[in-house]
Amino acid sequence: MTGWSHLTLRAEKNNLGEVFLFLRQVLGGAGIREQLLPDLELAVEEAVVNVMTYAYPNGEGDLVLGVLPGPDYVTIELRDRGTPFNPLLVPEPDITSPLGEREIGGLGVHLIRTLMDEVSYEYRDGENILTLRKRRD
Repeated sequence: MTGWSHLTLRAEKNNLGEVFLFLRQVLGGAGIREQLLPDLELAVEEAVVNVMTYAYPNGEGDLVLGVLPGPDYVTIELRDRGTPFNPLLVPEPDITSPLGEREIGGLGVHLIRTLMDEVSYEYRDGENILTLRKRRD
């Protein structure tokens, strides 16, 4: 089994391309099926953009992205020391009403929950830790 690979970067939107490059390198090097990449990339993008947008309202901060391509699951972990935020407490959005009548927000978290097989969150030692897992088969 391959070990964890980590990327640490400033939580700024202009670093999003670096996130995708890192994901492709790690997952491609681990033999992850090409069909899994869009789901993994979209879920990670939603989570990373949330951190980049909301975690550090009073200044700059870092984001650590960890990827573990295990034998059964791909596990992705995002860590930041920003404002505590549990995305799993965000209510499911109303996706049945007409667009003009819907509340703003929550779709990114909904996508993450839908695309991943497991999503967990904890706040420990001053860090938000969001873990995403997707079956390899």
